[in-house]
Amino acid sequence: MKKEKALVSVTDAQRITSLEIAAVTGKLHKVVLKAIREMEPAWENECGHKFVLTSERVNMPQGGVRLIPVFSLTKEETLYVATKFNDQARARLVLRWQQLEKEKIETSDSQDNGIANPKEQKLLVTEKEILRKSDAIRREQIEEENEPADGCLTIRQIAEMLGTTYKKLNKKLMEKQIVFWANGRYFLKPEFEGQGLTQDRFFHWFSLEGEKKERSYMVWTAVGMEFIRTII
Repeated sequence: MKKEKALVSVTDAQRITSLEIAAVTGKLHKVVLKAIREMEPAWENECGHKFVLTSERVNMPQGGVRLIPVFSLTKEETLYVATKFNDQARARLVLRWQQLEKEKIETSDSQDNGIANPKEQKLLVTEKEILRKSDAIRREQIEEENEPADGCLTIRQIAEMLGTTYKKLNKKLMEKQIVFWANGRYFLKPEFEGQGLTQDRFFHWFSLEGEKKERSYMVWTAVGMEFIRTII
């Protein structure tokens, strides 16, 4: 699919679209859309409004034109969404915004016969402040997500406390039909669920493409640890 323009033209350097974010960061537009949709609820909770959703015409490879959904984001919204990406992608977006703001100031200076408008030069917040605030929101989300798992222990920690290895302990739990392995992690058997034995703990990382990923693993509560002690 080929866009009509290499980059979206931004008359008012206060907004860019998800298509331009994709172009600047080198990501697929669907990846950018996914990141924006995932982060929109937290932004709405903090700021009281959703992101602006609009559409744009694109040329199809076989000819013809169709409309696709795109988000139109402010600088603050853009750099908030950028916390989903790796450092390189975030840096590219910061530089893009600096370029847009410089172009806007130069245009304003030209229109004012060389007299710069101080309102155009004064930024409400710096890039670092925006990224710091965005990261703080993400950290709060992760901490809230992991709150039920506070104080829980991994099977490796429990094994060390019991003087065995986590492989042997997991093997025993599987032999006793307490846990099972699926999709790269251990799960509690359904008959042991709802007894307060385990919780899920979440962690986040970046893929090679720069997309933030999330996985979870099982940890054991104090009740779960005592349960393990009774069966070994």
